[in-house]
Amino acid sequence: MSLFENTLKQIRKASELMKLAGNIEEVLSHPERVIEVSIPILMDNGKLRIFQGFRVQHNSIRGPYKGGVRYHPKVDMDEVKALSTWMTMKCAVVDIPLGGAKGGIVVDPKELSARELEQLTREYTLAISPFIGPEMDIPAPDVYTNPQIMAWMMDEYSKIKGRNVPGVVTGKAVEIGGSLGRDSATSQGGVYVLEEYLKSIGKEAAGLTVVVQGFGNAGSHVARLLHDLGMKVIALSDSKSGLYCPDGLLPEKAITCKAEKGKVGECAPEGQKCEIITNEALLELECDILILSALENQLTEENAAKVQAKTILELANGPITPEADEILKGMGVDILPDILSNAGGVTVSYFELVQNQMNYYWSLEEVLAKLKPIMTRAWRTVKDNASKYDCTYREAAFITALKRLEAAIKMRRGE
Repeated sequence: MSLFENTLKQIRKASELMKLAGNIEEVLSHPERVIEVSIPILMDNGKLRIFQGFRVQHNSIRGPYKGGVRYHPKVDMDEVKALSTWMTMKCAVVDIPLGGAKGGIVVDPKELSARELEQLTREYTLAISPFIGPEMDIPAPDVYTNPQIMAWMMDEYSKIKGRNVPGVVTGKAVEIGGSLGRDSATSQGGVYVLEEYLKSIGKEAAGLTVVVQGFGNAGSHVARLLHDLGMKVIALSDSKSGLYCPDGLLPEKAITCKAEKGKVGECAPEGQKCEIITNEALLELECDILILSALENQLTEENAAKVQAKTILELANGPITPEADEILKGMGVDILPDILSNAGGVTVSYFELVQNQMNYYWSLEEVLAKLKPIMTRAWRTVKDNASKYDCTYREAAFITALKRLEAAIKMRRGE
């Protein structure tokens, strides 16, 4: 089953539980606009290479499209359609006035020079420029994109428009209109949800064991934040290796070490008994909380039954397939789903857009003070719907989103 089909299956399941009108489900099962572009780039070796790019705008009934752009060799239209749909759901779950979009280019950015990467970004921006803008569609960073990529996108779009347009993208550096707190927002939002969940089941954070799959931006920040709450991070992995240290790791030192050595597997604390493990083995470690912050489809029907975590926090998009969901549900594993748990990122992106429009910028304390109540309210609504419909948190999150989207569609279109 494709990633987009998985997404439609999630919508269908929630629709059945809440008895959503069929026409509403049908509208939300189709993107409003699908864009595919060819991007010719003259490479450093003098040869011309054509790159394939996408932008899918899923739904704008609640506000402008919003969603990241990923640079990855395996990105395809099916994946981008799924991610754009999740973005619509995500914005509705946390009740911010945005719709969903996603973009991507089929490329391994590690193989490009800085000049090639900049040229690729600018040409992609030019190609999709008629369809983006602060009141239409606002891209952001995603897998293998970063504030520098966003700076090039903003600069190119501003040249096209003949004026400075900082709000065309979010996830920018603070120096050019970015928001404080954006770099850690996805993780911070997830931690706020996790804290509320732990309160609801009567557990203290201190002493709980944590395994983090995907020690990139989100994974490194969440490891640090949970360590600061008194949890014990016992294992980490990145795309190259994994490290298991039963006595615990210091995330700050692991972050520094990975930056120096290139992979987390070489970052065992001195004097500790640690083991270099595969990413697959890491997912099966016994722990209280498993954090999934890598890519899609990490837990499937093949490996879900081997999971020993009591709770899973999804910071990645779509890391668990529907088949694995059912297995984990039968095992009594609580899943704090992506469209709730990783929505801190898009929420602070929304804050960045607002600050750009006001040309007035908030302190980090102000950003966090605005983020926390949004995430905690979203959790409580999802929790209430889980109780009302006797369903999982994922199903309840989709129900929460669909209720808000249904209300907007009916109000605007009379359906």
